[in-house]
Amino acid sequence: MTEGLHVDRDGDLLVVTVDRGDANRLSSDICRALTEVLEDPDGVHVLHLRAEGEAFCLGRDRAAEDPATLRGEVRALIDLNEALRRSAVVTVAEVQGDAAGFGVGLAALCDMSVAARSARFWFPEVEIDLAPTVVLSWLPRRVGELRAFHLTATGERVSADDAVAMGLLTVAVDDGELSTRAKAEVERLRSFQPWVHEQIKGFLGAAADLTEGQAYELATERLILGSMTRRRG
Repeated sequence: MTEGLHVDRDGDLLVVTVDRGDANRLSSDICRALTEVLEDPDGVHVLHLRAEGEAFCLGRDRAAEDPATLRGEVRALIDLNEALRRSAVVTVAEVQGDAAGFGVGLAALCDMSVAARSARFWFPEVEIDLAPTVVLSWLPRRVGELRAFHLTATGERVSADDAVAMGLLTVAVDDGELSTRAKAEVERLRSFQPWVHEQIKGFLGAAADLTEGQAYELATERLILGSMTRRRG
């Protein structure tokens, strides 16, 4: 058990709820717990990530007072970011409220993210004289360098619809429809074979830094392997 994190399992579905007060800031322990689940899923196909309260997640705890402790905190953030990308588990974020800093990444790096239209998204680090370098490790690949600079250099708050348009989120819905839509997306994903989703995620990760020609070569090999496996099955 991890303070501020509730986990409920239903077969191949894991519902993970963050409940840490008004801001729902993540602790290093929560980051490590989520990373462990993603790296050792034990039959979990879909992870439904949600939060209690008004905010989805307004960042992370900032408890470190020395370089060594801060390095450990940052490592926990990076490990979770990487686990969201490489895990075979399909992750769906249900974003009921505002997200800031690391909270934006938590939603954006899930495989799917369904957000309430009332939610706002921003990177506040500039307001405390910090450059959000962990965010900048992934954000330009999603939204481009110009937009990444603007978002992190100004701390501008963007709407859920704008976040969808720039590629940070999957879909924005009216607030009253959020829970129903998120559950529908989860159940639709559960209706398909986990190994197909694992291959989709694996290919996206493997092809990310390839040229188009290299990606086609990899696609050919993966498609042949997948087709043969499917026939044998």
